[in-house]
Amino acid sequence: MNPPRFPDRLLTWLVAPHLREEVLGDMHERFFRRAGRLGETTARRRYWRDSLAYLRPSFIRRKPASNPTQTTPTMIRNYVKIALRNLVKHKGYSVINIGGLAMGMAVAMLIGLWIYDELSYDRYFQHYGRIAKVMQHGTHNGEVFNGEYNPLPYGNELRTKYGADFDHVIMSSWTSDHILAYGEKKFTKTGNYLSPDAPDMFTLKMLRGTRAGLKDPASILLAESVARALFGDADPMGKTVKIDNKLNVKVTGVYEDFPFNTEFRDMTFIAPWDLYVSSEDWVKRAQDNAEWGNHSWQILAQIAPNSNFETVSDKIKNIRVEHDPATAFLKPAVFLHPMSRWHLYSGWDKSGNLDGRIQYVWLFGIIGLFVLLLACINFMNLSTARSEKRAKEVGIRKAVGSVRSQLISQFFSESLLVAGFAFALSIGFVLLMLPFFNEVADKKIGILWTSPLFWLSGLGFSLMTGLIAGSYPALYLSSFQPVKVLKGTFRLGRFASIPRQVLVVVQFTVSVTLIIGTIIVYRQIQHAKNRSIGYDRAGLITVAMNTPELHKGYNALRGALLQTGVVVDMSTSSGPATDLRSQNAGFEWEGKDPNFKESFGTVAVTHDFGKTVGWQFKEGRDFSRQFTTDSSGMVLNETAVRYMGLKNPVGKIVKWGDTSFRVVGVIRDMVMESPFKPITPTIFILRYDWADVINIKLNPARSTRESLRQIEAVFRKFNPGSPFDYRFTDEQYALKFRAEEQIGKLASAFAVLAVLISCLGLFGMASFVAEQRTKEIGIRKVLGASVFNLWRLLSKDFVVLVVIAFGIATPTAYYFLYNWLQKYEYRTDISWWIFALSGAGALAITLLTVSFQSIKAALMNPVKSLRSE
Repeated sequence: MNPPRFPDRLLTWLVAPHLREEVLGDMHERFFRRAGRLGETTARRRYWRDSLAYLRPSFIRRKPASNPTQTTPTMIRNYVKIALRNLVKHKGYSVINIGGLAMGMAVAMLIGLWIYDELSYDRYFQHYGRIAKVMQHGTHNGEVFNGEYNPLPYGNELRTKYGADFDHVIMSSWTSDHILAYGEKKFTKTGNYLSPDAPDMFTLKMLRGTRAGLKDPASILLAESVARALFGDADPMGKTVKIDNKLNVKVTGVYEDFPFNTEFRDMTFIAPWDLYVSSEDWVKRAQDNAEWGNHSWQILAQIAPNSNFETVSDKIKNIRVEHDPATAFLKPAVFLHPMSRWHLYSGWDKSGNLDGRIQYVWLFGIIGLFVLLLACINFMNLSTARSEKRAKEVGIRKAVGSVRSQLISQFFSESLLVAGFAFALSIGFVLLMLPFFNEVADKKIGILWTSPLFWLSGLGFSLMTGLIAGSYPALYLSSFQPVKVLKGTFRLGRFASIPRQVLVVVQFTVSVTLIIGTIIVYRQIQHAKNRSIGYDRAGLITVAMNTPELHKGYNALRGALLQTGVVVDMSTSSGPATDLRSQNAGFEWEGKDPNFKESFGTVAVTHDFGKTVGWQFKEGRDFSRQFTTDSSGMVLNETAVRYMGLKNPVGKIVKWGDTSFRVVGVIRDMVMESPFKPITPTIFILRYDWADVINIKLNPARSTRESLRQIEAVFRKFNPGSPFDYRFTDEQYALKFRAEEQIGKLASAFAVLAVLISCLGLFGMASFVAEQRTKEIGIRKVLGASVFNLWRLLSKDFVVLVVIAFGIATPTAYYFLYNWLQKYEYRTDISWWIFALSGAGALAITLLTVSFQSIKAALMNPVKSLRSE
């Protein structure tokens, strides 16, 4: 039994060549099925009827093009028109698609600009690849330490003995605040004392004068901003500036300000090293006596073009041991730390492995990729979800002669158009977010409008995003069979929604992980902030003692301030309460293990320091003027007592060099360094000649503004040549959390954006599901289903997906956050409720997002639902 031959020949003539085999196969299959069920006669009759149906114009054979796969400009224009019409026709989905993708691109662009800024740190300097810090590492009581503090003789040793390996060896003080005065203008500016060849090493861009200006010991080089502040538009060359009310120097050059993303961005003036040595007796003494044990300075170096850091480091590693054999037990090794690693590899862990901001570069890079992935997932999800709506379009296009490659080109063009719109919108988002982002990240980042690399990267990024986001829809939609589509027998299949469900799980896995991470970072910061700091920082301010007048007239100044009634107490110290500037060894006490190599933080104070900062005593008493023997007294913190193994410390004798000190008291630990680290064993002694800052406790009963106004008036009387610059101790302490708070704020912002992008996609998916099940909802309402039942029906699938995502995100987040917390010795714990709260939050967000569409569909009039096609 065979089908009629004439209808077969008719079909061969009528149907387009690329559809013949598919149409004939389908016709024959139906003929045999009907013949077995209805009989051969009926089957032949219906075979004729079906054949004549193909007389519709869309199926009639056309003359084939010379190259059916060729894409012409006209076709491209048509693709764009169709894409625009689809975007306008489905405005809601277009907003979700373009808005979500633009948000993802904006986040990725911001993170990309941040990473570019991090990786380009210090590249302003031409010799960036050959500049290094001279550092040393060793082992102390089983722990590896690294430091950039060096003795003065290192510089001379490197120049003379290893001169062939270096172009420049620069002695440097530490960048700090100094007072610059010209006439009536007085400013506190940060600057440094450097060797004369420092400008050549830094390749300063001189706007006036030359780099040789520092060869005059009584000279100064000013940054452009400082020169303008002091002299306005006048020529500064040759004018005399006074440093700290004691050093008269001549301006011999003006250089371009260093960019914000350099290690020396705060160095707004440079003065000669020789001037520093001649003006500071303790520095001159250290240089004249070649003190190898006084590690108080920084040394910078530029290696020769034919040298490398590893080789030179190997040559110089034994400098300290050779000249200071007593330190052999520390196994000290001198090495060069390249400028290329200063910013991203600025620290070491206890094992001596490099650590630093590089971990955040990787972290935010991964977050940026994931957020962009979320946006691409939204696009792919909504495109594939609406594929059934465009199935007939695909069938008709195939029927009239479109080949699959043309359909793929069409869908890719739509995807690229959406990506293009999203890229343009993302630039707008970035412009809006940059001020907030720069404030949080402590950056001065801008869009690189004139950089070809930026535009090539941005356009290439958009092209890649469009291709990736549109790949699955393009390949999936173009594979539909036209006959089945046009006959209405096409079905997506029971597993068609699985890819979309997998992508939703990926979205919420990333979102929940970011939520958990944000909570842990916040808890770690709060854990450290809630730590007892051992003193009262409220109303405590510090003033730098950087002029001779403050040193000479301190007692009179203190008396005058106490008489105003706005100051409770006042003292001096060798550093503020928020900074431990000095550590020393060489202490001896009864019961000390001969093999124990100690190191103590050392702070010099005056009698009133304890009352000013609010010491909390555990044993003994404070320094007192009533006891003349307190000039050789010592106060220990409780960590120092444990460190020394003293059971009854008060009254014990501690020798330091040739001086014997008697312990008069023990205080609770003061957090003077990082609040995330253990307390350093610290001793406090009475020494006015070490004074570096004035500590002032304001009267809490008086207005802070009025108190500062009166204090400033007194300071101007006793120190007329300087501005009154002060710092609140609580603000200085808050700076210790800056890095962690920056990471926390950025992670929070990215987590919010990730959740928002995920919710956009979820909203679109819920809209589609509700639209797809319109008739089902109408029938259920007619049969008595309540709004709650319909809401539960439409929401439960999404809830299941979020629960699965939570199950994946929980162990993932725990693994990474546990490892992150290990770098902090003082750290919070990871509680179970954090994961429960994050999961509940993600579930609540999901229900809120889905409920809008679910309830809207459930409230729809069933008559309209059942009547619609």
